[in-house]
Amino acid sequence: MGITYERKINYYETDRMGVVHHSNYIRFLEEARCEWLNELGMPFELFEERGITIPVLGVNITYKYHVTFGDTILIHTFMKEYTGVRMTVGYEVKDKKTGNIVLTGETKHCFTNRELKPINLKKHAPDFSKKYESIVEPKE
Repeated sequence: MGITYERKINYYETDRMGVVHHSNYIRFLEEARCEWLNELGMPFELFEERGITIPVLGVNITYKYHVTFGDTILIHTFMKEYTGVRMTVGYEVKDKKTGNIVLTGETKHCFTNRELKPINLKKHAPDFSKKYESIVEPKE
């Protein structure tokens, strides 16, 4: 189950050329990922209550188009891969007005305990694991 998160671009997120600075997109993806987890009924707070953290292992982004102050973007967030120990979340960001694809990307994560030791979600939170397994989108 993917979701689409809508976000308006703020002036302070742009660079001297008037376009969104590339580094801000990582923040936008995190906002969308948090909203996605909320929509799934598994907000970060629930993971933390169970002593589970979800660190980012890597970010891969391909920039395709730019947006500027005042534009609105739509961030489609979805599960690409899930193993119980790791997951890959996919993103497609579009300009709401033009429909142009602004970027495609993914973030890779693992699940750890509070001491940052890897854990298998299938054992530590089987209810979360089943939810993740049910929403992996098929590869194209």
